[in-house]
Order: sequence, then C-alpha cells, then structure tokens
Amino acid sequence: MSEAFDKVTGVSELPIFPLALVLFPGMPLPLHIFEPRYRQMLSDLRAGNSLFGVSYYDASTSEKDMPATGHVGCVAEVTETQTMPDGRSNILTVGIIRYRLEEYVERDDPYLLARVSYFEDEEEDATLLSESARDVAETFTRIARAVRTINDERANLPDISDTEPQRLSFLVAAAMEVDTDIKQDLLELRSTAERLQRLREMLGRAVSNYEERARIHELAKGNGHSVKKIDLE
Repeated sequence: MSEAFDKVTGVSELPIFPLALVLFPGMPLPLHIFEPRYRQMLSDLRAGNSLFGVSYYDASTSEKDMPATGHVGCVAEVTETQTMPDGRSNILTVGIIRYRLEEYVERDDPYLLARVSYFEDEEEDATLLSESARDVAETFTRIARAVRTINDERANLPDISDTEPQRLSFLVAAAMEVDTDIKQDLLELRSTAERLQRLREMLGRAVSNYEERARIHELAKGNGHSVKKIDLE
C-alpha cells in the first residue's frame, strides 16, 4: 500500500470543496478561506484529519449546484494555516490521492460531505514508462527554459526528474497552460502511460511556439540585432 493510501486509510467520507480548478496528487494548492461554511469546514478539519476533497466545478456550465456523483477529484491535506483576526484564513494544502465521489451524505454541516473511494494509476511496464517520461521531461524543460527567457527570469529551472513517471505526469499536467476540462481528463486517467502520451503530444505541439517566442524576445531586447551573425555568403 502506498503512502498516499496510508493517509486515507479509514477515511470513507470527505468534506467537498468545489473549485474552478483541478488539483493533482503531490501538487501544492494555497487557498484563501473566507466563506462562513468553509471557515466551519476548516475548524472541523483541525479537530480531525486535515483532509478534504477538491472537486473541479464550473458553475457557468454545470446543470447542478454541486459536482455530480461519479466525479473524480483529489484529496487535499492542510499543511499550513494562517488565521486572521477577522476569522478568514490562508491555508496551504497539497494533493494526496484521487477519489471517486460515490454519493453525498446528508448531515447538518453547512458544507458538502460525500462518501468516496480512492484509486491510483494501474501498474504498467517500467521500460515503456521510462522512455515516455524522459521525452516528456526533456520537452517540458525546453518549454520552461523558453518561458524563463520570455519572462526575463533568472531563477534556476525546477528539477524535472523522469525517474518517477507518475509524479512527473501530475507535475507537467498541473503546469500546462490548457483548458481546465483537459486537466480534469488527465486527472481521471488511470494509466500513467496514457497520461504521459497525451502530455507528450501537447508539449510537442507547443514547444516550437514557445521557443520561437523566446527567440523573438531576445532579438527585441537587442533592438533586432542578433548576437549570432548570419552568413550570407
């Protein structure tokens, strides 16, 4: 059993926090808690296990006022809390493991509560995963380097390791600038190989655009004068 499963052992019900975003396992999520119902939720979490569910929910497109049963979300664990004098809080959470929302539980709590089941990716061929992870890590690093150039950033690039394919797939999926619905699709996949393949395709389509923008940005900084001379002979 994984460390993620260990954290949710015996936890069959979760408070559900619908948000217009997708949280992936292992990824950080800072939140500002100000609504009374979620202040109550945070207070209850302090007395319990610090776990709640983050479910992607877009009120503008949904027919219901809550995520539907069968929805896939990600468990968040509160790791840091800063409470303000007026009762609002800033919290830092991290994604733990994915869940399937089985059914809502009727309680007197002001926030949503649901019975959930947990899952992780299926076991797959390590050699295949290693090859895909290496390609994804290399292309993502190229894009990150180009973005750093475009934004005139001097900080070191993050360490993008291909030794943990599943973790890499979640990291890249979280960082990609794509529609939230696409992120949700990636979250729901139970195959690391398929997630990496989809990411490889998306990164492959995007990398040349980012690198061209970075090249133009560097030229613009030099008022059109390229550092490398062009040999016309």
